Amino acid sequence: MEISALTRSVTKSNHAIISPDGYINSSVPGWTNCTVNVIINEAMGAGFCQAFITLTASGKLTGKTKLSQIFFYVAEGQCSATISGETKVLNKGQFVYVPVEKQYSFEDPAPGTQLLSFHKVYEPLEGYNVPPVIFGDAAAVEGPAYLGDPALRLQVLLPDNHSFDMAINIFTYDPGGHLPLVETHVMEHGLMYLQGQGVYMLDHQWYPIKKGDSIWMAPYCQQWFTAMGKEPAVYIYYKNVNRFPITV
Repeated sequence: MEISALTRSVTKSNHAIISPDGYINSSVPGWTNCTVNVIINEAMGAGFCQAFITLTASGKLTGKTKLSQIFFYVAEGQCSATISGETKVLNKGQFVYVPVEKQYSFEDPAPGTQLLSFHKVYEPLEGYNVPPVIFGDAAAVEGPAYLGDPALRLQVLLPDNHSFDMAINIFTYDPGGHLPLVETHVMEHGLMYLQGQGVYMLDHQWYPIKKGDSIWMAPYCQQWFTAMGKEPAVYIYYKNVNRFPITV
């Protein structure tokens, strides 16, 4: 048996790189005939959970959100999603936002269908309603230039209003495109690379990144990225928004 002690995965107190070579499967009640990899979680110090699910032809996810809202994104394949009685077929690049206190079911998947999920405890805000169920398609979302740079394009997948306390975006970098500054901010991030490769700087440490890799960034973890190679680098990411960042 070949033994490998090499990995690109790194876990630090304020950031982590999780590559697929180190995945260990988890068991989630109600999620059957599928492989579940919990990539980011509160156990590592994060304020949310990010999971990656690969379904067989008989795979099925059933459950009910309670305190946490969930965003599901189809990374590969196709499946049927039913949220509180409303059913839609989701293909690659499509998604559904499931607010708190909603029944959900995903079934009839094409073999090998892969879902990415982001889970966050919802923080109600006085004067604003809990968001509704939202079905969407990333291909139908405009991607304007980020800070005026046409090499960077940002797609905002969830409505930008104060009912929402989390955002899910897709960021595309043309080859050679890079963030215009080293970011230092209170928002936390969790992301997965959907395409391409590049180099990410986290807390002044440099990491090669490619399709399939995930990254956790704690608040105030300094960050910068540049795309490399011959195709665009694309990642989908979570951040917490629209709530005062200190509990009083």
